[in-house]
Amino acid sequence: MWDSPKILRGVANVLLLIALAMLVYSAGYWLTHSPLFAVKKIQISGDMKRVTPEQLRFIAEHELSGTFFTMDIDKTRAVFGKLPWVREAQVRRRWPDSLLITVDEHVALARWGENGLVDVRGEWFDAASGETLPLLYGPAGAQKEMSDMLARLRQVFAVAGLKPVTIWLSDRRAWSVALDNGVRIELGRGNVELRATRFATHWKGKLAALPFHIEYVDMRYPNGFAVRMPDYKAPPAQGQK
Repeated sequence: MWDSPKILRGVANVLLLIALAMLVYSAGYWLTHSPLFAVKKIQISGDMKRVTPEQLRFIAEHELSGTFFTMDIDKTRAVFGKLPWVREAQVRRRWPDSLLITVDEHVALARWGENGLVDVRGEWFDAASGETLPLLYGPAGAQKEMSDMLARLRQVFAVAGLKPVTIWLSDRRAWSVALDNGVRIELGRGNVELRATRFATHWKGKLAALPFHIEYVDMRYPNGFAVRMPDYKAPPAQGQK
């Protein structure tokens, strides 16, 4: 077989093709990993109020690795996403030596009990804030439902000049709310906004004018409501002194 010129030429051609392929691969590997194609510019954009330039600079200097061609975009995106206030980071390459990073920050809407925050999209995130924010207490996974309810109750109570400061949602899906005037309202299950509207109407019309401290209002009655006023003293019945 090895005495056949045809076979020898075929083997030689195969070896030549393998050598050329290895040469192309080696050249490509060297080019993509060459310092000539290092990422020299990182441009960061986005409406950032919580993420600091120092945080971004630290990540760029200590976490990012690779050249323009070899940098792992998904890993880079995940690294920037570890910052507490970063909701999402979009990462793109720009020829020949730039990386474009667009940062989307969380905008805090409320506190989720004693554990983290909820943003305006109803998404939970773990960050610290010195803002005065409403408190939400509810079952795990109810962040979106409760943030939507907060937005609706804000509109309802605004007509009475009041603001919700704490909202509770029980495991049985019953709602309660504490207002900035110190009153706690039981709203129950179903017709929550209707009951809140009834309270706002009565507060403007009668309740706010009462000369007593109102601590609690139960709006779960179909045709009325119950009010707890700790300093209220019932007048004596007729015939009593």
